[in-house]
Amino acid sequence: MTEDTSHASLHTRPATPADLPGLVKIINAAYSIESFLEGTRTDLAHLTASLQTGTILVLEEADGNPLASVYAEVRGERGYLGILAVDPAHQGRGLARLVVEAAAEHLRRQGCRALDISVLSLRPELLPIYRRFGFVETGTEEFHYPRTFRDGARCHCIVMSKEL
Repeated sequence: MTEDTSHASLHTRPATPADLPGLVKIINAAYSIESFLEGTRTDLAHLTASLQTGTILVLEEADGNPLASVYAEVRGERGYLGILAVDPAHQGRGLARLVVEAAAEHLRRQGCRALDISVLSLRPELLPIYRRFGFVETGTEEFHYPRTFRDGARCHCIVMSKEL
């Protein structure tokens, strides 16, 4: 799919509890590539809990059709992004960049001066994408998630950061 530069009809807003069932579907579809992990990426309980600690931003069309989302959390002067997902039917249109830029602005308005993300080491294809968004590798950390690995796979997180 070629990159779509006609994003004028798209907007980003904070998710509400009513958005969460649809976002569960988009996120799990986007993360279905992670076949090295057991189960699905998220569920309604996880996203509901996420709304207590941060904000889930939804990128949607003018008619309210959600296309992408990202979790944004203030951690002092640093912001954290997670669960970035673009509906697979709409990938390759520059939507990930749009929702990341919206999240960066959201966190900047809340006093964050830098932005961090964690990328699973088993997803090295994501590193060049985040580099194009201005992130650089700043370290590694242990993988902490309740899902288990299939077939004895091992993984750690690559931390990437950028100044806001």
